[in-house]
Amino acid sequence: MNLLDIWLLAVALAMDCFTVSIVSGVILSNRFPLFSKEGLGVFRLAFLFGAFQALMPLIGWIATSRFSEHLEFIDHWIAFALLAFIGGKMIKESFDEEEKHTFDPQRLRTQMLLAVATSIDALAIGISFACTGYHQLSQLTIPLVIIGIVSFLFSILGYILGARFGKSIARRLKPELLGGIILVVIGVKILMTHLLAIS
Repeated sequence: MNLLDIWLLAVALAMDCFTVSIVSGVILSNRFPLFSKEGLGVFRLAFLFGAFQALMPLIGWIATSRFSEHLEFIDHWIAFALLAFIGGKMIKESFDEEEKHTFDPQRLRTQMLLAVATSIDALAIGISFACTGYHQLSQLTIPLVIIGIVSFLFSILGYILGARFGKSIARRLKPELLGGIILVVIGVKILMTHLLAIS
C-alpha cells in the first residue's frame, strides 16, 4: 500500500467513530460544552477511538500467523453483538422517563465498549497488512499512527457537528433512539458485509 492508500484506509476506518461521535455530540451538547472541564470526556472518547483503531490492526497483524482463520470467523460477530447490545440499550432507554436514562457517552465503560465495537473491523486490516508485504513491526509504525490520528480527529469533528447541529434534531427526535438505531445499523452493516463476502 502506498501513502495515499493508507490515508484513504484511515478515513474509511474512522467513519464509524465519526458517526458515533455525532450521536454523542447530540446527546451531550446541552450538558458538556466541548472545552469545559466536563468536556474533557469527549477528548477521552476520541483518544480511545483513535487508540483502538490503531491497536486493532496491530493485533490482527500479530495474530495472523496463528489465529487469522479464527479471527476472520468471529470478528464481525463480536462487533455486531457489542453494537447491537449498546444500540438496543439506547433504543430501550429512549422510551424511558428522562430520569431513568443511564446511557452516557461520558462514562469510561461506555466509551471503552464503543471503542472496541467500532474498531473490530480494523482487525481484518491488520491481517491484510500481513498479506501485503508488511513483515516487520517498524513498517507498521506510520500506517498505525495515521489511522489513530485520523480516527481521533474525525471523532472530535463528529462531536462538534453533533453538538452544533444536533440540538434542532434533538427537539424533534430522541437522541438516544436515533443513536441506538445508528449503532444497530452499523453492527448489521459489519455483519452483512462479512457474510456476503464469504457467500
